[in-house]
Amino acid sequence: MTTFAIRYVYTGDPAARDAHRAEHRAFLRTLHEEGTLLLSGPYLDGGGAEALIIARGESAEQVLAQFDADPFRREGLIAERAIRPWDVVIGEI
Repeated sequence: MTTFAIRYVYTGDPAARDAHRAEHRAFLRTLHEEGTLLLSGPYLDGGGAEALIIARGESAEQVLAQFDADPFRREGLIAERAIRPWDVVIGEI
C-alpha cells in the first residue's frame, strides 16, 4: 500500500460548504473506518478554502476513485484536487 497526500482547493462558496459539511465529514469518516483515509482536515490559514487528506491505497487512481463520491465533489465545491505519493520517513501514522 502506498501513502498519498491529497490536496483539496474549495470553491469560493463557504455557505454551500457549510450546508454539505456534515455529509462530507460522514463520508470521510466512512473512508477512515475502512482504512483508506488516515488523516484529514482543513488548513487553518486561508479561511478553510483548502484541505489536506492523507490516504492509503494501491494507486493514485484507485484512491481518487474512492474520493469521487465525496459530497463536496458531487456538489461542485472542489475547485481543484491533486494527489501525490508521500513517503513517511520519520514518525508513523
